[in-house]
Formats: sequence, C-alpha cells, structure tokens
Amino acid sequence: MPIKLGTNAYGKNAVNLSRIIRHADHHEFRQVSVSVQLTGDFETAHTLGDNSLILPTDTQKNTVYALAKEHFTGTIEAYGLALARHFIVRNPQVSKARIEIVEHLWQRMAFDGQAHTHSFTGGGSEKRRAVVELTAAGTVTVWAGIKGLMLLKTTDSGFVGFPKDEYTVLPETTDRILATECEAEWEYTSADLDFESLYQQARTSLLRTFAEHKSLSVQHTLYAIGEKTLAELVEVKEISLIMPNKHHIPFNLEPFGQANTNEVFVATDAPFGYITGTVVRA
Repeated sequence: MPIKLGTNAYGKNAVNLSRIIRHADHHEFRQVSVSVQLTGDFETAHTLGDNSLILPTDTQKNTVYALAKEHFTGTIEAYGLALARHFIVRNPQVSKARIEIVEHLWQRMAFDGQAHTHSFTGGGSEKRRAVVELTAAGTVTVWAGIKGLMLLKTTDSGFVGFPKDEYTVLPETTDRILATECEAEWEYTSADLDFESLYQQARTSLLRTFAEHKSLSVQHTLYAIGEKTLAELVEVKEISLIMPNKHHIPFNLEPFGQANTNEVFVATDAPFGYITGTVVRA
C-alpha cells in the first residue's frame, strides 16, 4: 500500500513578548503571546530527515522579538501582517504563514481624573486576538476576536418551551441570570482596514446587544450578536461565537423559612452548557 505525507505544518507557539512604547508624555505597555505556523515544502524533512528547508523554530522566535521594535507599534493585526510577510518573503519554501497573536490587556492607572504616565493595571480574563494568514501567492486573510470576555445580565433572560422526557428536571423560567465567558472571532473582508476602530466597534456592538437583547436562550442571544455585528460592520465577512452557559442556580431557602425571589444563587463551574455558532451573510 503506497504511503505519503499528508497535510503538515510547523512553527513556534507561545512566544511571550512585552513591549514599551515610549511617547513624549506617557508610556504604553503591550503584552502578547505570538504563535507562528508555516506550511510549505517540508516533505523531505519528514521522509529523509533533510532539514535544509526547515527554518528553525528558534529563529522564528527570535524574529518575533527582532521585528517588534519597528512593527509592533500599533494593532496586533498590523504586527501579524509584518511577521507573515517576513516569513513568506525570506523563505521561498513556505507556501503559507499563519500568525496568531493574543494580547493581554493593560490599562493606565488614573488618579484624580488624570491617567498616570507609566503605571498600569491588568490581570483580567479578557484578551484580544488576531490571526493573519498570508500565502506565497499573495492571498491574505485577517481575523480578529475576543477571548475570556465575562458577560452577565441579571434579567431579560429566560428558557421555556424545551423538550421534556423522564430525565428532565429543569424548570422553565422567564427570569434568570444569563452568564457566559464569551469568545468571538470575525473575519475581515480586507487586510487594508482600520483594525483598531473596527475592533472597538465590534466589541461595543457585542456588549450592547448582549445587554439590550431580550434573551429566550443562549442560542437566541448568540445569533442576535452575530446579526447585529454584520449589520453594523460591512467590513466583517462572518462572525463565530462560543458562549458557554455559566449557570447560576436559585438556592432553595424554604428549609430556612424564606422565599427566594430570584435573589440568591449557587454559582457553578461545571458542568456547563456549551453553545457555538457562526453567523454569515446570506
């Protein structure tokens, strides 16, 4: 039976980089994790142990740091494009470069209404994400997104009308806590866009829709977020969302002679509902 190498790629993951951008009157602090993945003519490395076309992953790591001084001064999308172009231009054996960047968000401290010049606060779960793919033929695709975005609303959420069988004990409710750790990724229509402005618009649209939407299920809210994003941002081709249902279950206060009028809950980590979906233009 003939055997051959199938799809393959390699690269360097989790290159952790911090960058200070020194402005005249204040500093910016940026912290990212960069992953590089290269696809190309690497068959002989697998079949013959010939490494002549394998750019070392250590070199890839060093490139991330070396290009940061000149190219990591704006959006992570722009930095990802610079890295992808570097690997494609310098390595004719590479047919596609994929760069994924996750940014840990830091904010300047503020005292008496004045932002501090060089001190920051951070450590939250929310992270900004970008993915850039560039082929040797010049085709470029850019995705952006959010990870670890904690969202919760205390009303305007319910879940009724679901199928019931002998194992169903979940009561219907028209008023519950809706909580999730949202992950969103959207694909842009072009690589020549104002990525900062579009990211902020997409994030604001997501937050506003979550807050204002009268949710009949997590799926219902997921679709509403995607629909609103595509309606407001023509530069977005499609959007995918992951919205695990972080349950807050009303605690039974009756044994203590009290009525729980939807005020006291048990917050559970697991198990949890896991809801995903992609919203596209028809």
